[in-house]
Amino acid sequence: MTHPLALIVDDEPDIRELLEITLNRMNIRTFCAENIADAKALLLQQPFEICLTDMKLPDGNGLDLVDHIQSLRNPIPVAVITAHGNMDTAILAMKKGAFDFVSKPVELSELRQLITSALKLSTPTLSKDRRTRHTLLGESEVMRQIRSKIDKLARSQAPVYISGESGSGKELVARLIHQQSSRGDKPFVAINCGAIPLELMESEFFGHKKGSFTGAVNDNKGLFLAADGGTLFLDEVADLPQSLQVKLLRAIQEKKIRPVGEHQEIPVDVRLLSATHKNLADMVQAGSFRQDLYYRINVIDLNLPPLRQRTEDIALLVEHLLRKLVGNTSSTPSLTSDAMAALLKYPFPGNVRELENILERALALYDGNSIDVDDLNLPLIAHQTQASMDYDSAIGSLEDHLDAIERKAITQALEDNKWNKTAAAKQLGLSFRSFRYRLKKLQLDE
Repeated sequence: MTHPLALIVDDEPDIRELLEITLNRMNIRTFCAENIADAKALLLQQPFEICLTDMKLPDGNGLDLVDHIQSLRNPIPVAVITAHGNMDTAILAMKKGAFDFVSKPVELSELRQLITSALKLSTPTLSKDRRTRHTLLGESEVMRQIRSKIDKLARSQAPVYISGESGSGKELVARLIHQQSSRGDKPFVAINCGAIPLELMESEFFGHKKGSFTGAVNDNKGLFLAADGGTLFLDEVADLPQSLQVKLLRAIQEKKIRPVGEHQEIPVDVRLLSATHKNLADMVQAGSFRQDLYYRINVIDLNLPPLRQRTEDIALLVEHLLRKLVGNTSSTPSLTSDAMAALLKYPFPGNVRELENILERALALYDGNSIDVDDLNLPLIAHQTQASMDYDSAIGSLEDHLDAIERKAITQALEDNKWNKTAAAKQLGLSFRSFRYRLKKLQLDE
């Protein structure tokens, strides 16, 4: 059995010796370099599986070595050793592609954890098919780029901030990053930050000891410990109150948490992914989201495009979603050319999630042959421009907002035609069958 090879780059003999001893005890062979030039020479000679480098080196900067390794045909995971508290350097290193960082003085348990995770990226068990095209559908150029970026992000521990409109697939992307990573066999814990009552937030995130507050009848380990070794996905992170933002920042920086009622901090090994449909940069400017936390969670930014910006993917998504909705019970119905043309023109404010809802409804209405425009029952806002509507400012859910607009348009048409339903349907460009369905849905047929 061959032992993994690690490259240690540090000009301090004591640090090199400590790292060598620790890695040798993990059955990892080590080669050492005192500077970048020697490190580059060794990289040409040996097939390393990991590199540990100090930031300050006699002939340059550890970031230069990160850049060099990333430019190789087969880049290996690089972990940088930073001065204590120098998070800015660590963040910059991860932006450049470093796998992770460890702070001086080096905690050996943390180092061993990091090494174990990094080596998983080059073990045969992870040489499985990493392609994500069968899960994150779309052949548009923008989706190809996103899948490529997911593969790269899976080879890092860097916090990722996933931005995009509601329904665009942010949690799906977070799960893919986790599944493709060295943490794929550990827990993926997702939480909607807007769904936790304010008074329970600290307990939910960091856990609590029994009796630490009224109602704490049992110990609760909290989300961070539930995700230990794996990935914690914070959806709608913009909804976090300021008080919790401070504690979350500390947990990220120190890699430790303190449960409510506990005196000791507990080390945690969690990769943080976060998402929101709101504009966090604007919230930072407005003072409602901490700038320092924003920089910590937004080490890598991944923006998901709305469905209306990748209309070439709609046909593929329709085929996939119909197969999923029909299951194995019968053959998958097709869409008429008119129905497909209507979907291509529709702005999809609810994105892929809305497309699935539209198709699910159409399957309940169509006559058993093919799905036509009437069966889709697209909201009447289909021809309004995206700029004319502010969906995120809608009161209540998106569905309620669209219903309100539709109700107003139908009521107006009925009034214009003295409540003649046939004439109102004609004015709106709807078949009578589709018009009748909308009346029933909106409870206007009474």
